[in-house]
Order: sequence, then structure tokens, then C-alpha cells
Amino acid sequence: MSLRPFHLAFPVCDIAEARSFYGDLLGCREGRSAADWVDFDFYGHQIVAHRVERARSDAGGSAVDGHDVPVPHFGVVLEMADWQALADRLTAAGTRFEIEPHVRFKGEPGEQATMFFRDPSGNAIEMKAFASLESLFAT
Repeated sequence: MSLRPFHLAFPVCDIAEARSFYGDLLGCREGRSAADWVDFDFYGHQIVAHRVERARSDAGGSAVDGHDVPVPHFGVVLEMADWQALADRLTAAGTRFEIEPHVRFKGEPGEQATMFFRDPSGNAIEMKAFASLESLFAT
């Protein structure tokens, strides 16, 4: 079975900021757009930034491996080298991390590299990687 791309529509307060963040910083290719929305190729998945007057607030956080993980959040599982390159690029750009790049569940099933940060509208994003993708659903 091949993995199908997901689609996610999410709120942003400013389309130009979204283009800068997702396009320039994260390197997502831009697709179709209009005055109040823009599609991005988010590592092979379609995400659509829709301009709203006020982005919604967080539901809160959830305790995971000693960190308060922001909820809701979205992201993608990268290859380890790509994850490290992104972590380095975000760090060099002065990105404020909600949870700094690190490895969680060390020595346990599901050990993974992870980092959390927010876009300019406050949407939480988690990028993660596994040494072996077979660990993605390890119990």
C-alpha cells in the first residue's frame, strides 16, 4: 500500500507571513493561491493556509516524555539527515522552539528525534525522525 498525501487547512493571520515562513524558511513549494489562501507542498502533503482575522487559541498541552507538547499540532516524519538539516536551519534563523530539537524515548521503542515550533500565526508544528521508520508505531 502506498502512502496517500494528507490535506490540512489551517488558519493564518497574514498570507505574506505564511509565504515567508512555509516557503522561504521551511522550503515548501507554493501551489495554487488566491488573495486569502495559499497551498504549500509540505513534504509531499497539501497544506493550505487560510487567512482569518484571528487564529484560534491552543487547546493546551499534553505531557509527553517530560515535555508539555502543544495541542493541536501537525508535522511530518522526516529522514534523520533531513530532520537535522531542518533543525540546523531553524536554529540558524533564530527560531523560537516550543520544545528544542532533541531525542525522546531514548533507548525505548519509538525512540525519535523531535522538535516543536510555531508559525507566525501560532500554529504548532512538530517535525520528527526515526533512526528506522519501522519504529514509527512501535509499542
